[in-house]
Amino acid sequence: MSLPPKNRRPYDARRRQDAARGTRAAVLAAFGQMLFADGYRATTVQAVATRAGVSPETIYKTFGGKTGLTKALWDVTLAGDDEPVVMAERQQLREVWATQDPDQKMLLYAGFVRAVNERLATLAALLAQAGPEALAVLAASERERRAGVGAFTAHLADSGLLRTGVEPAAPADACWVLTGPRPFTELTVECGWDGTRYQHWLAGMLAANLL
Repeated sequence: MSLPPKNRRPYDARRRQDAARGTRAAVLAAFGQMLFADGYRATTVQAVATRAGVSPETIYKTFGGKTGLTKALWDVTLAGDDEPVVMAERQQLREVWATQDPDQKMLLYAGFVRAVNERLATLAALLAQAGPEALAVLAASERERRAGVGAFTAHLADSGLLRTGVEPAAPADACWVLTGPRPFTELTVECGWDGTRYQHWLAGMLAANLL
């Protein structure tokens, strides 16, 4: 059995992972910048690759094309970072799960929703006008949001806090509507509310409809 040359360095998987993560971040940054500057249709994979300093093949291999690129940008914007941690296990929601006081739980959850909507509202508005491909990404994201809302109302039920005597799907439906980007945009943009006012309004509405 032959032995590896003494001067050969061991395979550095961490370095390769860091390089791949850096490339991914650069591509998403380029895509986001071009998306808001030039619009969805004008932002091609080739143009993003040129701006990010990578080949189009790299983008296709990493994201699977423009739709995958759009979903990846949405997910990073939703989370606020690219850490591989699911939303339910992030610190803001862990605090929600752990809080015993019902009103404080609603306020913390409303703060989580506020932060998400502050990050996503502009991107959501842009994609809503971008055609069927982008609308498909929004639809998939709404399904994921609805599942997350369902997890929250299930948590309330498990904690004995959810209002009894109502149709099982009704609390999740109400929470899904109240926490969506449209009420956030209408109140903060059209009505001029600041984030704190929106958060307290949402907490009150959630308490009135769920507890």
